Amino acid sequence: MSVRQRHIAHLHLHTALTETQYHDVIELVSGITPHVQAIPPNALQVDLTSALRYFDMSAYDAVQTVKMRLKAHYGIDSSAGLAGNRMLAAMAADASAPGDTTWVPTGEAADWLYPRPVTALPGIGRATTETLNKYGLHTIGQIADIPAATLQRLLGVGSARLLAERARGHDPRPVTPPEPAAHLVADLMLEQDCLDPAQHHRAVLGLADRIGQRLRGESQTTGRLTLTVRYADRSSTTRTRALPEPTDHSPALTATALGLLTSLGLQRARVRAFALRADRLAPARSAYRQLSLDPGDTRARVAEAAADRARRRFGPEAVRPATLAD
Repeated sequence: MSVRQRHIAHLHLHTALTETQYHDVIELVSGITPHVQAIPPNALQVDLTSALRYFDMSAYDAVQTVKMRLKAHYGIDSSAGLAGNRMLAAMAADASAPGDTTWVPTGEAADWLYPRPVTALPGIGRATTETLNKYGLHTIGQIADIPAATLQRLLGVGSARLLAERARGHDPRPVTPPEPAAHLVADLMLEQDCLDPAQHHRAVLGLADRIGQRLRGESQTTGRLTLTVRYADRSSTTRTRALPEPTDHSPALTATALGLLTSLGLQRARVRAFALRADRLAPARSAYRQLSLDPGDTRARVAEAAADRARRRFGPEAVRPATLAD
């Protein structure tokens, strides 16, 4: 049985990203393939192998599509490396000028590696480099050609074996998507201490909408919400409420979140910040939903799915609740 050739891309994002922006970028790229691994603070690796057949395009064209989407949606310039494994892809990205893509086909990996300095291999520190240079070993090709026994005498068995594998361009590590979070949190620091109940309502509505978008983007549901309110005197109040059923539906989340806000009875409280936490997370595919005879519920869910598609295409601010419009 033949082994399917892998196509791994490593992308350097030429901008500083907040945690939220980084999450949005990963979610955008996940629209092409779910096999996306974050490489903080501003890089990611993507396994395109399965996506190529689905989109009927070459690996190089798939990488260019990812780069164009990053530029179109978020204005992010990127450089990329494309190869048959994670190590080669990362090295190819390091060798790429801003905006360029370096492709190392599997059959040409040895020739591409041969003249490069030993320091180009990941994980090669100063001490190892000095030892190799002392014996006249300066390039990756020289490491690949040296007998295994000789390399073991210089570096020890474990280090020599790993270095020899890397020098020959071997790296079996898979691209590993992040594990689902145990909880999701959305928070908001107000520009100034706020007494206005309408602004409190608006802030919590926005947080519930953000939590709903993230849940649907990660194919998860939540069974409980916790609202924390921080005041001008640095004290805080917290309320928690279980949802009637696990959900990722923003109106249901909003109703529960606003119920928590009402239960606090803030009245004339000077509020400085809000935080909304969703836990009891579970995969959306395993969630149940009480059937409704109200056609409005079905229409709301269809509209929500359409809004999510628009956000994925045009950015997270493309569609918002009317109450949140400026």
